[in-house]
This record gives sequence, structure tokens and C-alpha cells, in this order.
Amino acid sequence: MHAHFERHVYHRHSHDTYSFGVTEAGAQAFTCRGAARTSAAGMVMAFNPDEPHDGHPAIADGFTYRIVHIGPELIRDVLGDAAQRPVGLPLFVEPVLTDAVLAGALRRLHAAFADSGLAQDEALGATVRALVGRGATRPVRSRALPVGVRRVRELLDAEYARDLRADDLAEAAGCSRYALHRGFVTAYGMAPSDYQRQVRLREARRLLATGAPPADAALAAGFADQAHLTRWFKRCYGVTPGVFQRP
Repeated sequence: MHAHFERHVYHRHSHDTYSFGVTEAGAQAFTCRGAARTSAAGMVMAFNPDEPHDGHPAIADGFTYRIVHIGPELIRDVLGDAAQRPVGLPLFVEPVLTDAVLAGALRRLHAAFADSGLAQDEALGATVRALVGRGATRPVRSRALPVGVRRVRELLDAEYARDLRADDLAEAAGCSRYALHRGFVTAYGMAPSDYQRQVRLREARRLLATGAPPADAALAAGFADQAHLTRWFKRCYGVTPGVFQRP
């Protein structure tokens, strides 16, 4: 995505991909990993999969930025091909990097989207290798999560369209509603309701990408109606479902 925002505020969310952005003008502020961050012109942003963050303009004139979302499987393929052996996924500890080389690589990757498929593949490989080589610190290591919290996430992933209540989650976790809520926020950085909405948004986005009408995607993903989907889609992705589907 290439966009300019002056008033838009991103609701706290995460992506199931790596997300790499470069701020071209102005400045944007966001919270990530428990701290306030600012990305000004020329700075690079790097978010790991499932890393909660929000976002808003840091100055009155807003900000212009480019961002690309790359699935973990593509990252692994690029790194494995370069190393000629299986590799672990990288971890980006710093969400904001001041690195002109990385900023240039991301701009070239975006430019390649208008070029041939071969040019896109080459730009993707070069960008991923540059990002990992200059910005990543170590492989991702899975965290040991409480069994109850993990069960609740699995329930929300599997039954995202169901109108689950707090008691349903507490029963699945085998603990009180309060203990489950506290444990879930500690593990995933957001409340169960926010996580459920995020899973619904990802399913709606998948359906939209296949050409499903927004109204149908909304109902299939568990939203009350198209307006409900549109409101949250824009708050978390910055565009409406209709704009997302536009060629």
C-alpha cells in the first residue's frame, strides 16, 4: 500500500505476515512492544507476525508511507534458498530503523510491483535479504504459553464467526473470566474480543481477495453487516473493502 493520512487512526491490530514500511514524508506515531515509537521521513518500520501495534499522524500535515506485507513462508523460502539449508524465521526487535539502504530497498520493491514477475521475484529476494541482514537479530523462538490461553486462541481461530461469550472462553480455558482475560492480554497483547475481530477481518480480507461481495464476506466472517465490516476494515487496514478489491 502507498498512502497519505492526515487524520486516520489505526486501531490496535496485528498482521499474520511480516510488515515492512518506509515513511516518505511527515511522521507517524504508534505504540509497539510497550513503548511509543515515531517513524519520520526516511525511516523504516519492521513488524513481526502477530505483533500488535496502532498508528496515527505525529504532526498536523500527516504522513506518507509505503508498506508491504510478506508472508512468513516467503521469508523462509528466500532465506532457505540463499543459505541452501532450512533456516529459522528472523525476529525484528526494533520496530523503527534508521537505514537508508533498507529504505531504498523497500522503494525498489514497490516499484517492481509494476514490472515483470521476474523483476518482482528478484526485488523481493534482494529486499528480504537486506532486511534480515541489516535489521533482524535472531530467529523467532516460540513462547511457552499457558494451556488454557492457547486453547482459547484455537477456539477463536476455529469459530471466529460464532457469537462467543466470556463464559465460553473461560470454560475452554478452565479458569475464571478475569484470569483468562489477563492471561490472553499478556500472551497476545490484545483482548480476546480484539483478537476475534482481527481473525474475522483476516477471513473477510481473504474472501474479498477471491472476489466475494463485501456484504457476503461480512456475514461469512461473523460481522453484523457490511457497514460493520467496512468500519473495522478501514480502522485496521486504512482502506475500505471496496478500495481493497479495486484492481
